[in-house]
Amino acid sequence: MSILVLNSGSSSLKYKLFSANASRVLQGGNFQNLKSGAHSKLLTKIIRGLKHLNDIKIVGHRIVHGGGVFAAPTIMDFSRVKRLSQFNDLAPLHNPTQLKVLQLAQKLLPNVPHVAVFDTSFFAALPERAKIYAIPWKYYKKHGIQRFGFHGISHRYVALQAAQKLKRKLNSINLITCHLGGGCSITAIKKGIAIDTSMGFTPLEGLVMMSRSGDLDPGLFVCLNRNLGISIKEIYRLLNFDSGIKGIFGQDNFRNLLQAVKNKNKKAQLAFDIFVYRLQKYISSYYGILGKVDAIVFTGAIGAGDPYTIKKIKQGLPILKKIKILRIKADEEKAIAQECLEFFKHGSKGKY
Repeated sequence: MSILVLNSGSSSLKYKLFSANASRVLQGGNFQNLKSGAHSKLLTKIIRGLKHLNDIKIVGHRIVHGGGVFAAPTIMDFSRVKRLSQFNDLAPLHNPTQLKVLQLAQKLLPNVPHVAVFDTSFFAALPERAKIYAIPWKYYKKHGIQRFGFHGISHRYVALQAAQKLKRKLNSINLITCHLGGGCSITAIKKGIAIDTSMGFTPLEGLVMMSRSGDLDPGLFVCLNRNLGISIKEIYRLLNFDSGIKGIFGQDNFRNLLQAVKNKNKKAQLAFDIFVYRLQKYISSYYGILGKVDAIVFTGAIGAGDPYTIKKIKQGLPILKKIKILRIKADEEKAIAQECLEFFKHGSKGKY
């Protein structure tokens, strides 16, 4: 028996084939900077090239946005895929591509259960004070407009790893976990439970990201639409694809940003300072609501792989001198495989 995990983004596709207990990687690959439409050909090639194809008993898929409908790993059938497609506009960088990959994988491997694991699941139990927006109640009650949170697979995985490193049980510690990559988010975890997180109804809210704006005054949308004549659709596109680091610096590549900072580029320095400052604000806020923090965990390509940025974050926050700092490389594919195994172990049939 083996478990195939597919983790796709708007321009990337990662896969790992795991042994029966998810302890060993039998095959894997990481493809970046894919052009539009390239996922289908690549996935077909990947699956046809897998060894022991008949041994695959589960296919796990990362899905970013499950809305308020999918709160746990779920076996995907036609009706559930159709229901899930309703959330495509809420995570336009990920969900549309991930659904296409899932549907093609179902055709290529039709006799295997395909399990969707959602980034929003870890935040399903957020307290209402952190989940509910201060807008008319009917929009939450009738339309399900609330804060969902994202990167939950990563936050949960590194929290478990942090507990192991601290030699403590997860339900006995408080953590602040920071996922810093193309998308960025931060989560406050109290005794193993997420009690607040920076991303909200969509992955746009919160920290400054590579091409996403993060927190903004909603009045800005009205100004852009009424005064500048920019359509709502175009505003949403530019906030997702042309803002954040890219909006200020002109590129969404963090390595290029750091090189430009070293070369005394003023826009690069400003973009970097804004990125770090927003992080410092959120860390300070979550430190305050947790009261006691056992460790701050940094993960993602920037969080786990860039000591310079972590150093700058620490320099502006004296409270970090008292707290253990951990840099942990996230393994979302392994986390998905483990969640799939847990799902079948408890006999679930996929609920939503």
